[in-house]
Amino acid sequence: MKRSFKRVLQGLVTVLPLGLTLYFIFWLLSWVEAQSKPLLLLLIPEHLYLPGMGILATVVALFLIGLLVNAYVIRILIGLGERLLARIPLVKSVFGAIQDVMRVVSLGDRKNLGSVVAIDLGNDTRLIGFLTGNSVGNRLFGSEGGERVGVYLPMSYQIGGFTLYVTPDRLTKLDIGFEEAMRIAITGGVQNSGEAKASAPPGPSPDQP
Repeated sequence: MKRSFKRVLQGLVTVLPLGLTLYFIFWLLSWVEAQSKPLLLLLIPEHLYLPGMGILATVVALFLIGLLVNAYVIRILIGLGERLLARIPLVKSVFGAIQDVMRVVSLGDRKNLGSVVAIDLGNDTRLIGFLTGNSVGNRLFGSEGGERVGVYLPMSYQIGGFTLYVTPDRLTKLDIGFEEAMRIAITGGVQNSGEAKASAPPGPSPDQP
């Protein structure tokens, strides 16, 4: 009985991540389709509408917006709108926070969190973090105790984290990519067997003494 339960649990561990991932993708696409369909029906007759056209229209619209934001005039208008929002109490805080988060996660600004480091907490303890720059730390703390760099530390098994401002001598750069480091930090270091074998250093073969 115990062995059967173990097999069921192993099957669940194998299927659940894939099932949840597919469900999330399906939910996201369905949500985009539901939001886009009413707008698209303003442009075309309903009998010409086919399932999936809302998703396609959204992708095309985002592509066109991406092209437009690189135009000089559009960039000026966007800048004026951002400065206007930055003057409205409360709104500027929410807008600024969302804007900063999108800059961090966007591929174009991935360099903001591109350096993966280990921060020394003393007693031979290390935490994985991501450099966020030194401009804020130097502005807040000045030359007190030397240069200060920001290190973002994500929290395991939840969305969130905190930022430390430390001196560079407490940091060690790690030779791993952004995605792998974030996955290790968020999952508490849990890896599947394939990842563990790929990342493990080569050892002696079984034939060697």
